[in-house]
Amino acid sequence: MSGQDDSLHIDIPVQLDEVNVVFSVASLSFEGDMPAVLFHAGLVVDDAAEWNVEPHVIIVFHTNAGHAALDDRTYNVNRHIATGNPYKPIIVDLVQRGAQVEICGATAKAMGWGKADLIPGIKINRNAMARLTQLVQQGYVKISES
Repeated sequence: MSGQDDSLHIDIPVQLDEVNVVFSVASLSFEGDMPAVLFHAGLVVDDAAEWNVEPHVIIVFHTNAGHAALDDRTYNVNRHIATGNPYKPIIVDLVQRGAQVEICGATAKAMGWGKADLIPGIKINRNAMARLTQLVQQGYVKISES
């Protein structure tokens, strides 16, 4: 530290009247052991709550990140471990706080995953590219996480 005042001063405050965000997640990148997308989506949901607006936050897992949407049993089989999906509690919390979590139907089909293999509440879309196109055309801001 520089020895100066350590308090954080926000130079550019942000206040939004609506929050329409879709996260495209083809692979997981991490902040420590936390997938960055889950941390970032949490920030957006928290901000929306502070601004008293409904969060329209959608996370679309596809390609190499599809495993993040799996229930414990299927995660264990696919990742060759026995500890369950470490991201499940965070995903469940985000869903409970208003985020929508989806998995690409093409990814699920390629991997042989069905609804019973997913964390309850996760939705299967047609495919990530069609869904992302749809949401962008509806005015969602697309944030790509990889």
